[in-house]
Amino acid sequence: MAYSDFKLQEVVRKFGLTINEKVDLFADTPEKEASSILDTVLKTNVSLALAINTEKARSEMIIAPVLIEIKNIFTEEISLFSGVDFNVDPEQGLNGVCDFIISKSPEQLFITSPIITIVEAKNENIKVGLGQCIAEMIA
Repeated sequence: MAYSDFKLQEVVRKFGLTINEKVDLFADTPEKEASSILDTVLKTNVSLALAINTEKARSEMIIAPVLIEIKNIFTEEISLFSGVDFNVDPEQGLNGVCDFIISKSPEQLFITSPIITIVEAKNENIKVGLGQCIAEMIA
């Protein structure tokens, strides 16, 4: 089983989780202005990515530029990975390729914990991607 095979109800049951839908983790996080470069890239890319309307187009044209902006802001503090194997515990199904990973380490040669995984909404349906997202969070 891979991360992308997990469904929400399955991952909740398998790992004994409780879902809390009412917590806003980022309520106190201040907003950050995008750089002029990111602003220009997104003005050019978003309409094209939406017109193409595939997960790959959104990933390459919208998500990747935003993550690169984050990497540029935290150059010496984080590393960024895209489409890499993240095989933590294959026996529990915690294996597969992650869309994106940010590690709290400047080491770019390999993934070092702690990490954040970024999972894209599947076919514009956030609920479909929640199982994968939670499985990657557990890993």
